[in-house]
Amino acid sequence: MYRSIRSAALAALLFSGTAAAQAEDPSVKPTVVLVHGAFADSSGWNDVIARLEKDGYPVIAAANPLRSVTGDAESVAAVVRSIPGRVVLVGHSYGGVVITEAAKGNANVKALVFVAGFLLDAGESALTLSAKFPGSTLGDALAPVSLPGGGTDLYIQPAKFHAQFAADVPKAQATLMAATQRPVTQGALTDASQAATWKSLPTYVIYGGEDRNIPAATMKFMAERAHARKTVAVASGSHALMVSHPVEVAELIESAAADR
Repeated sequence: MYRSIRSAALAALLFSGTAAAQAEDPSVKPTVVLVHGAFADSSGWNDVIARLEKDGYPVIAAANPLRSVTGDAESVAAVVRSIPGRVVLVGHSYGGVVITEAAKGNANVKALVFVAGFLLDAGESALTLSAKFPGSTLGDALAPVSLPGGGTDLYIQPAKFHAQFAADVPKAQATLMAATQRPVTQGALTDASQAATWKSLPTYVIYGGEDRNIPAATMKFMAERAHARKTVAVASGSHALMVSHPVEVAELIESAAADR
């Protein structure tokens, strides 16, 4: 029994040493952790993942529970802690709130990338920031569903999904996205952020000029406030940039990964 305990301790020590070496070795590419937002799922990253993996990046598309900021961030943070080496956290839409929180206390996170994603300051919520500037039509497109234990799930009405969420995506594809969308709780969108790790981590932003969920003016404000190292505005881009513009999204992620 003593031998097995000693072997386990040695294995743990070797693993931690390997993790530390990977974290310090700039030749080892960081792992990219992709976090989807509301009204989407991890499959929305498929074309981005294909490009990143082709270029040699390890990728994990983490499942976002979409239940509460604290709980969702804890779920993603657990994934980050399991990774030996550096991590680039990427969040779409509400996923931006989650990665900002998940990065707190995780020293292996080297950069944050926001894909049409919220960069909240402490005390702000997705709901308050989305209404800071005019242009969002999301409220009129939502379909609320009361939950048995209390609270409300929010979906985008299928008939409005294409125009609201993914106007620059082919209609047939947008129809599939509407059918497979995952709801977010109303509480998650009104939860106040507790951390603003973009203040201390290198930050990168890409957003669409025709986004009807988070207005371009709001995205521009958040990117400028965060002093983002690089901001890309896709003039005709919708909210679903990872689907409609995977090349630009992957290029920005790789810029963040390669930056020192």
